[in-house]
Amino acid sequence: MPRTPWLVGALVALALPALAAPSLRYAEDQAPGIVNPLFSTTMAEARVNELLFDSLWVDNTELAAVPALAASGHLSEDMMRFTVLLRSNIAWHDGTPFTAKDVEFTVRAMKDPGTLSTESGRVDFIDSVQATGDHEVVFTFVQPEPAPQDKMFFKVLPAHAFRSTNVSRADAFRTRPVGTGPYTLVRYNDDSSVTFQSNGDYRDDVGVPEIVMREVSDKNYQAKLLVYESLEALVRVLPRDLAMLQNNRKVELYPYQTNSWWYVGFNLRRAPFDDVRVRQALAQLVDVQGLLDPIGTGDVLSGPFVKSSPFYNHDVKPWALNTAVAKGLLQDAGYTYDGSFWTKNGAPLTLTLTAHQTLESSQEVVINLQSQWRNAGVKVEVEFLDEAAWKARIWRQQDYDLVLSQWSFDRNEDVRDQLHSTGGRNFSGYQSEEVDALLDTARSARDPHEKKAALRAVHAQVHDDVPMMFLWTLDSYSALSTKVRSVVVHPFYFFTFVSDWRMQ
Repeated sequence: MPRTPWLVGALVALALPALAAPSLRYAEDQAPGIVNPLFSTTMAEARVNELLFDSLWVDNTELAAVPALAASGHLSEDMMRFTVLLRSNIAWHDGTPFTAKDVEFTVRAMKDPGTLSTESGRVDFIDSVQATGDHEVVFTFVQPEPAPQDKMFFKVLPAHAFRSTNVSRADAFRTRPVGTGPYTLVRYNDDSSVTFQSNGDYRDDVGVPEIVMREVSDKNYQAKLLVYESLEALVRVLPRDLAMLQNNRKVELYPYQTNSWWYVGFNLRRAPFDDVRVRQALAQLVDVQGLLDPIGTGDVLSGPFVKSSPFYNHDVKPWALNTAVAKGLLQDAGYTYDGSFWTKNGAPLTLTLTAHQTLESSQEVVINLQSQWRNAGVKVEVEFLDEAAWKARIWRQQDYDLVLSQWSFDRNEDVRDQLHSTGGRNFSGYQSEEVDALLDTARSARDPHEKKAALRAVHAQVHDDVPMMFLWTLDSYSALSTKVRSVVVHPFYFFTFVSDWRMQ
């Protein structure tokens, strides 16, 4: 497709200053609204957290847990107590020494009901935490934990930066964060970009001296900025841009497998979505592959795990387009078809489908889904929310009918927060005693086969209950300038291994 002169001129103009820039610039659709690991809800926030903060354990390149802020750990014979020795040579970005009190504070803040941390589920397995020395902390667990280091990936915060464990979302820390990570936040720029500089006191040598996060809301623009050297990194490449970037000698593509999946989530707190027959009918009025094909390639899913997961239940097949079965379910639920719409008590079956405006390809999916349901006799309205409205309407007020969104998980694939009746991310209102019991079993299982069986049973049950329509996981690629060397991309956090990257 020929480039318009104004676009080429604009891109070249943006590219000229890049020749002298020593920094690595990457794009986010929207700058994080808050920089505090207690309240993270977006992947953009998670990536910034990875630059600024550290955890007790972290993944290595083989995705096995290795000590980070921790030096070592000793698990008691009954697996109920975990004594962690901390590194003694770590300092916060403001120069304050890192101690066990910081770990103790972080866990207590995450668990404090007044904090309302979106990450509280990460420490549900911890009953108590106690700093027993400057560099020793003891965790006591709710139940035996055979491999607690695999759950010690929560970001540690500085106790001295807060007045109490009851932390407000509006705390000044959200714009002036202090961490122990490989980068420090040094400047919010007028163009909505954020500048990070390498932490000279970091425990490892940091190869890239400066990273700049640029807010580029138009994803169609991001790949062009990389080609014209106004960016050095794209977290995720749009499928339609793959060919262009593959043919560019100044760009390297990095394929990676994510634990991310798309879904349409129902609000089970309001009618008619509290009726499983309606949810099952809506699921069988959709050609999911037809939604996927226009936006990329991937795997259609039948439950809350990706197909490569040991917990994916391959005996459960995805809901398929079946108008005859859907018709029977709607009739059983009291609906009749008037030739145009399904109606009940004279009113058409009407729903509002809500999506986040920065979710890539969401507009194509929403319009396609709206068309499929309308052709089947369901009246569909659509809306797109910005970040602030999304957090208010969906997370806090639960004011919606259906949402199109995606969940992303680290390698633990812990879906408890989303599916347990007490889960902190279960904003749909889904409640199932059977699923709760299975999730409890999975959490307490010492035998990996027992855990696998429990989670595969969870998969089967939530497929039948349809609190959400599971859609797909997309094939994913990152793209970086060839000026960036020694790149290994973490499939969830992206920047986990950034200290090893080097700039030419």
